[in-house]
Amino acid sequence: MTSTGLRFPSATAIIPALNEERSIGAVLQAMPREVVTEVIVVDGGSTDGTAAVAAAHGATVITERRRGYGRACALGAIAARGEALVFLDADGAADPREIAGLLAPIAGGEADLVLGSRLAREVAAGAMPWHQRAGNRLAALLLRTLYGVPLTDLGPFRAVRREMLAGMTLEDSTYGWPTEMIVKAVRAQWRIVEVPVTCRPRTGGRSKISGTVGGAVLATLHIVGTIARHVRT
Repeated sequence: MTSTGLRFPSATAIIPALNEERSIGAVLQAMPREVVTEVIVVDGGSTDGTAAVAAAHGATVITERRRGYGRACALGAIAARGEALVFLDADGAADPREIAGLLAPIAGGEADLVLGSRLAREVAAGAMPWHQRAGNRLAALLLRTLYGVPLTDLGPFRAVRREMLAGMTLEDSTYGWPTEMIVKAVRAQWRIVEVPVTCRPRTGGRSKISGTVGGAVLATLHIVGTIARHVRT
């Protein structure tokens, strides 16, 4: 029970990571253990000290040597024991201290899936390059147009009821996995809520996906394709 009177669900934080030795420690140090009862880092075959740093900070480390963001998230979800699952990246862009805000709509019985919107607040300088913002806005526009869901962002920082996610089949093994979750949740008539979250400059260099214009364009095309494939007929 919190000061708001809500009973927060037990929560597992799932963090896919690949060569994030420089950032993972700070992410884990900021984890709010009063609401997060379990932390799982899914290491995608890092060649640096990511796994060792995560273990030293008390996380359960699972190795998934097959590359793919979706594979890492799915493996973490299978291993998790919490009533709610919180997904966030290891690069320091998301603030773990905002996890309680993501869990609050679930705790209040208002949502099954809570999405953190980076674009609902002013984005810190250097946190999201223009091409990443443009891709996210395009994908959100398609979701609003094709599915009638008033979302502003498709960010990976989110919370979901574990039992409901366990009953959903997600096929995308790459960075389209979070988007597939959204469109299938819409079709299953889940209650979806969006809350503002902070977006900070990532630690340790540029993003493996959105760090270049070419990478961001490919990611956007993949995400748009995911939205289109599952549109209601």
